[in-house]
Amino acid sequence: MPVELTPSQALRLWHAVSLEQVRVDSRDLTLRQMAILLQIYLVPPPHTVRGLAATLGVTKPVITRALDTMGSLGLVDRVRDERDRRNVIIKRTVEGALYLEKLGDLIINQGRKL
Repeated sequence: MPVELTPSQALRLWHAVSLEQVRVDSRDLTLRQMAILLQIYLVPPPHTVRGLAATLGVTKPVITRALDTMGSLGLVDRVRDERDRRNVIIKRTVEGALYLEKLGDLIINQGRKL
């Protein structure tokens, strides 16, 4: 079922979620990192550095830097593609799935307060 929000309500929701996320979680992802993480978890795999760069319209080094940060936080993992060793496959992790599940719950809870 679609949610109907005015632009002002949508911004208030984003603001409330952002504030609460900063309060409850020390992992401070940039908007780009969050977009990459959501792409990895919400769009069926496989995901590659090249594919993510094309989808987001950025360079491969931009994706690599974001994945370095998210990998150090345990949100994603990278492995070489056994069929084509030039490719790196981005893998989901349990920690990343839990992070996004909690974020989804946070969005729902903040949305109910509108």
